[in-house]
Amino acid sequence: MKRIPFLCCLLYLLAPAYGQELKDTGVLKEAVITGKKPLVQQRPDGIVINVESSMLTKGSSVLEILQRSPGVIINRRNNSISLNGKEGVMVMINGKLMRMSMTEVITLLEGMSADDIEKIELLSTPPARYDAEGSAGLINIVLKKSRRRGTSGNMSITGGYGWGEKGTAGMNLAHNGKTMDIYGSYTFSHDRSKTSLYIPGTNDFPVLGGPLEVLFLDTTRAVRNSHNVTLGWEARVTPRVTVGGSIIFGVNTANYHAINNARYNVLPDSLLLFEGYVNSTNHWRNLMPSVWVEKNTGAGEKISFNADYLRYDNNNPSDIQSTFTDKYGRQAGTNNDSLFSPRQRGMARTTIEVGVIKTDYEKQMSKKTRLEAGVKGTYTQSASTSGLESVVDGEWVRRTGILNNIRMKEGIGAAYASFSVQPDSVTHLTIGVRYEYARTRLENGNKGVGDVDRRLGVLFPNISFSRKTSERSEVQLSYTKRISRPTYNDLASFVGYVDPVAVFTGNPLLQPTITSNIKLGYNIGDYAFSVLASRDENPIQEAQLTENPTHDLMYVSPQNMVYRNSLTLQATLPWKVNDWWNMSYSLTGGWNKFKETYTAAPAEKSYLSYSFNFSQRFKLPDNFSLELSGWWNSPTWWGTIRGEGFGSVDAGVKKELKNNKGTLQLSAADVFSIMQVRMYFGMLTREAFATTTYVKYNPETRIFPILKLTYSRSFGTEGKARRKPGTGSQDEIDRIRKN
Repeated sequence: MKRIPFLCCLLYLLAPAYGQELKDTGVLKEAVITGKKPLVQQRPDGIVINVESSMLTKGSSVLEILQRSPGVIINRRNNSISLNGKEGVMVMINGKLMRMSMTEVITLLEGMSADDIEKIELLSTPPARYDAEGSAGLINIVLKKSRRRGTSGNMSITGGYGWGEKGTAGMNLAHNGKTMDIYGSYTFSHDRSKTSLYIPGTNDFPVLGGPLEVLFLDTTRAVRNSHNVTLGWEARVTPRVTVGGSIIFGVNTANYHAINNARYNVLPDSLLLFEGYVNSTNHWRNLMPSVWVEKNTGAGEKISFNADYLRYDNNNPSDIQSTFTDKYGRQAGTNNDSLFSPRQRGMARTTIEVGVIKTDYEKQMSKKTRLEAGVKGTYTQSASTSGLESVVDGEWVRRTGILNNIRMKEGIGAAYASFSVQPDSVTHLTIGVRYEYARTRLENGNKGVGDVDRRLGVLFPNISFSRKTSERSEVQLSYTKRISRPTYNDLASFVGYVDPVAVFTGNPLLQPTITSNIKLGYNIGDYAFSVLASRDENPIQEAQLTENPTHDLMYVSPQNMVYRNSLTLQATLPWKVNDWWNMSYSLTGGWNKFKETYTAAPAEKSYLSYSFNFSQRFKLPDNFSLELSGWWNSPTWWGTIRGEGFGSVDAGVKKELKNNKGTLQLSAADVFSIMQVRMYFGMLTREAFATTTYVKYNPETRIFPILKLTYSRSFGTEGKARRKPGTGSQDEIDRIRKN
């Protein structure tokens, strides 16, 4: 992964939501019934985005689809995902949480084909059966799985171009027999891209001579290739017992070449010139096998058992060649000073292993009462080695204080119980509680300092209420308490090179975030409205600027704010104009207030922010269809960093070929090339080293829109649909970690 100067905090986020029509076809006697799910469905625990039939899904990655969902922001500056304006969200795939760094989660989603997605669930107040991890909520990505008898499949191939070439090819197959189902998929993707940064600013670095003006320019070229395989099976051993298993395997490689140029004008008239060439490669592999057993023990009674193992391996070496000279062309610094060395290299290796065992029990106690309960044990061990070395007098020398050998072990035990009561046909009440006890041990083998040994037990209540006020309207109310624990990367791992006077690092003093959420929702027809009030204690904010103890190095690290209060409104307004024109609009936004004390002068800030998404879908003659979608994120704050507003407009046109010969689709991302991210440091309070910086980030689409042409075709025979069995293990295999 490329590391660039601290002042070039790169926020690459796309957050549109676009609408789809999801068709479910069932056969009753000889009549075919087709139903269309609305674009957005609101539930007491969150909202569901039905994305399966959108034209913009074809040829896209799962990450691109997630970026287009309402209220979701992908922050490329620090590799985080936020929901409703808050970081601390966790991501699930088919109900299983991703227990890995957020950087690796984003890499995984970049390599997964969106053609396999059925829907995305944005859960702001999840029920007690889910892990309490994720103070901002959960994002559950649900993949397609055919439930019809027979053999069927789909293949697709995509070619595209923006600044560089893009390509995706994939196939999935499923055979559903009388007693056994087998399915699998494979996807390969390739992407060549280019981005640039323009960053003027001022700092006061004593190691560089005092107050200075800085102008930084960066151009980065990247090539990404990924392979992803999914295999699974499900067998009905007896009428009451079902067993199954799955395995997900992925290999991703990304090569980055960055050219950095900087001018440090040390006031009043001393000039330092920096030119750097940063080459890095990010190799990442993931392996996720899972097995489960489910038994219906009686009428309305079921017990299930899940066992999962996860392994993630990441290797991220980098090589930095640079010149650092004064205005006369002489090398800055001395030959024995690693800070000004013309040759540096970084290394970062991480291995994460996770084991999960869980048992769930469900019982319909009466016509009006249902019980759910379960226990779960999770054990994680991680090893991470990272650091920087410089050539000094012809020898490789480790940069002082920038080498870590981190070992982390974490065990979490959890138990939950939830009662659902339906006193009448229009009212539903769920009361649940979850208890989690966690012990986290982190050791820095190289430093012997900054070690962590923490124990924390917390009770998490959950209440959900809904009542239909008419045939077309419903009121919903829910309350949850959640937690975001700092990851091992957050706590103590130096990540890598930023520039000669800055590094990405962790913070061993981080405290977990505890969040309370109250949500009130109202649905009328397909229209959905909600208000979410939340209070975060010690919210973790990524990539903030601080100084090291000797005041000669900039740390870009996560920090705890004192609190954050949010009042968020969300509205979804679908509208069917006529039989050939459908549209949908979504608005998420509201009031926020936070207080922080990690800067030299503590600060408190109140602000309004929002995100707006729209989708227009048109059915045209001769089996053509058109989709236009767009999004806009208003100005906002990430800790003490102000981000300006930005957005994008995407479009796609599809042609259904005759005689079931497949479909052709042409799509364009950022058709008007308006996507640009701008941020400011030092507007709220005095930053580390008196930093005041303006950042302008240009993604690939600023050069030219990304055009993609996709051909896809379904094949095979399908019989009558089989009832989807319950999945007793819809919890999580993987708690998503931030990085």
